[in-house]
Amino acid sequence: MAFNPFIFVVLTVSLLPSFTLSRTLLSETTTHTNLDVSASLQQTQAVLNFGPQTLNSLDQQQQLEEEVQTLTYPNASYFSCLYQVSYGDGSFTVGDFVTETLSFGNSGSINTIALGCGHDNEGLFVGAAGLLGLGGGPLSLTSQTKASSFSYCLVDRDSGRSSTLEFNSAPPADSVTTNLLKNSKLDTFYYVGLTGMSVGGQAVSIPTSLFQLDASGNGGIIVDSGTAITRLQTQAYNSLRDAFVKLTQHLPSTSGVALFDTCYDLSSQRSVKVPTVSFQFSDGKSLQLPAKNYLIPVDSSGTFCFAFAPTTSSLSIVGNVQQQGTRVSFDLANSKVAFSSNKC
Repeated sequence: MAFNPFIFVVLTVSLLPSFTLSRTLLSETTTHTNLDVSASLQQTQAVLNFGPQTLNSLDQQQQLEEEVQTLTYPNASYFSCLYQVSYGDGSFTVGDFVTETLSFGNSGSINTIALGCGHDNEGLFVGAAGLLGLGGGPLSLTSQTKASSFSYCLVDRDSGRSSTLEFNSAPPADSVTTNLLKNSKLDTFYYVGLTGMSVGGQAVSIPTSLFQLDASGNGGIIVDSGTAITRLQTQAYNSLRDAFVKLTQHLPSTSGVALFDTCYDLSSQRSVKVPTVSFQFSDGKSLQLPAKNYLIPVDSSGTFCFAFAPTTSSLSIVGNVQQQGTRVSFDLANSKVAFSSNKC
């Protein structure tokens, strides 16, 4: 077993004054946008390195138990606690559960922050130095630091700049703001009220029930920085994909790649016109995605794929590829989330 320790905190962090979220409305009037093919081809393809793992839940649990047994030191006084965490894609991490003092540059430090020091980290971490928990659970960094708000901006895959994480920072004035929803059965995820999607300025025919959170805590759609590709229930995905395909008949299609079933050969193109894709929220707001966030290169020869995927789960997820280049601001005190493109 390889020894691969890491600490779960690696990010550029800043602490700023408290804020109030704006409620700017972005109306959708554009039907098409341009995709810069040549620039997109320079991006790395790490997103394709994650695929469904072969481990089933029982195999994964047995392997995790074996890892914990292996990490049980002969001298019991050497350690206080071990942890094991597994993820839906089959990845897992096992190691020491510890407390540490966390420093924020010159902004001060916080004592006794609980974190995991991973000794065996396997799966789809793709060379990451660690995992930073920003969810609503009691062990997340936001909960432990009692943050009332935070925001992040994930730079493009090929960027030489660092992504940023800010606490108590005001969102950009042009932010699209909507409500965060509460799941009484699960406090970890950040749910949003999504009523539908549009392609080329036209609403896609998707039953709103596919995005609704029910009384049992099932269903709904979450904003998640840890999932790469947006996953939609199969019926919703099929409707979205078909609407996109209908408006991209001018683009040469090619065979699917990995989890993507809708791909195009753009090897002879420098720039192409593609239909807009937007999320429609329950309060009437609309968030239009940049073209490079939903039509992405999957090889170096000019193959681009529609970057959404179906799921058989009742839970849908807005993934980080669709969030790239967008500042996502969470006002935890007022249960709001704001999105602003090109604000990294």
